Amino acid sequence: MNQFHATTIFAVQHNGKCAMAGDGQVTFGNAVVMKHTARKVRKLFNGKVLAGFAGSVADAFTLFEKFESKLQEYNGNLQRAAVELAKEWRSDKVLRKLEAMLIVMDNENLLLVSGTGEVIEPDDGILAIGSGGHYALAAGRALKNYGADHLTAKEMAQAALEIAADICVYTNRNIIVEEL
Repeated sequence: MNQFHATTIFAVQHNGKCAMAGDGQVTFGNAVVMKHTARKVRKLFNGKVLAGFAGSVADAFTLFEKFESKLQEYNGNLQRAAVELAKEWRSDKVLRKLEAMLIVMDNENLLLVSGTGEVIEPDDGILAIGSGGHYALAAGRALKNYGADHLTAKEMAQAALEIAADICVYTNRNIIVEEL
């Protein structure tokens, strides 16, 4: 799986709520921070679906549009829309070249969608992508599994991104958190 720099996206289902967080850093190459306040997490389908991306910004905008059209086509059925996007992404000659990954979620489902055809639902209700994704994933799992029941999903997503920002040079502390 490709490693995408310049972002971290974290999503969690916790105590009956869902939240997704993303940092704001856009890095040009490996050495220059071009922007600190990018918005990489969005609400789609009348605020019923959250989507976050890691990878090329232009490619991600294309995927957001494609995914939202699939949501419309399948009347908000997240799983069907994700599978259909992954099939089109993998088989279309132009889309196949896009370098990005998506996490999408609604109140019942949490999915990772990639251009190689994967649509993956995690066992534990936690997903993370991007260069700081492994750090955020580890932080989120530790919080969820070892006594942070008092935290809301939104607080857990915020904390996981803050921990990742302390470790990953491609992740900053300008964090956007959306929740359902």
